[in-house]
Amino acid sequence: MIAAAAGGLSLTVEDPSGPGPIRCHVLYPTEVPASPQRFGHYQPLLSMQAPPPQAVLPQVVISHGNGGTPWTHRDLAIDLARHGHLVILPEHCGNCVGDNRLAGTLDNLVNRPRQLSRVLDAVRAHPPLTICAAAEEVAVIGHSLGGYTALAAAGGQPIAGPHETPEGRCRPVPVQADPRIRQLVLLAPAAARFAAPGALDALDQPILIWAAELDVLTPPAEAELVQQATAPGQTRLQIIPGAGHFSFLSPFPAALDRPGFAPAQDPPGFDRLALQVPMQQAIRQFLQIRMPIPSGALTRL
Repeated sequence: MIAAAAGGLSLTVEDPSGPGPIRCHVLYPTEVPASPQRFGHYQPLLSMQAPPPQAVLPQVVISHGNGGTPWTHRDLAIDLARHGHLVILPEHCGNCVGDNRLAGTLDNLVNRPRQLSRVLDAVRAHPPLTICAAAEEVAVIGHSLGGYTALAAAGGQPIAGPHETPEGRCRPVPVQADPRIRQLVLLAPAAARFAAPGALDALDQPILIWAAELDVLTPPAEAELVQQATAPGQTRLQIIPGAGHFSFLSPFPAALDRPGFAPAQDPPGFDRLALQVPMQQAIRQFLQIRMPIPSGALTRL
C-alpha cells in the first residue's frame, strides 16, 4: 500500500570532528495531506511535522553531489517515503549549497562518510523517530560525490588525488566503515578514487549503479570500475543511453532551469522527467533485496 503523502521533519546534527553541524531532513509515510514546503528554490510536497509511524521502517540515506542539496533528489525521496521507507537527507556541511568551503579538499573526503554515520546515530536517538528508525540495516543512495561517499562509508578504501591533499601527492583517505550499510545505489558515481587494487575488497553489499552514457564528469568507466572490482553478480550496472551526469536529478524549478546552470541541463534530446518513474521503480525493486547474496542472484540489467 502506498501512503497518501510523505511526512517530514528537520533536525540539526552536531559533528564535533567536522566543520560544523549537519542539517538533516527525514521523510516517512503519512496519511496527513501534503502541501508545498519551501527549501531554498525547491518546494517539495510534504506534510511537515506529521507524526512519524510507530513502526520500524527500512532506512535509506541519500548523499547529494559536490556542492549540492538533497532536494535535487526530492522526487526519489518522496517516492521512497510514500512506499514505506524512512528517508534521511543530510546536507553535507562544507560541501553543500550555501556552504561549499571544503570542495576539492582531503577534509571533505574524510568528512562526508563520517557525516552519514553521524546522522544515522542522531536520527535513531531523536525521540519522534526512535521507533521507526530502529532498523539495523541501512541503504545508501549517492549521486556523483555522493557515490564516493556511499562507497567509502560502506568499507571502500579511497585514495585522494594530488589536487586534494595539502602536500600535492596521492594518499589514502582515512575513513571508517559503517557496518549498518547493507545496500548501495550509485547514480553517476565518482568512483575513480577506488581504482587502487583491493580498494573495494571489503564491500560485500549488493550494489545497483545507474551511469550516464554521455557523462563527462564521472564517465561510465568509473561505474564499470566498481563492477569489475566487486564479486561476480554483486553489482548491477545500467548505463542509460543519451543521459548526462545530472540526468538522475529531479527536474529543476523554472528559476534555475536556465542556460549556464549545468545541473539543470541534459544532452540534447534526453528527457529527464521521463527517467524519473522507471528509476524510482528500479531502486524500489532493488531495495527489496536482502543479504546475503545467493550466487547468481544479481545479474546485469
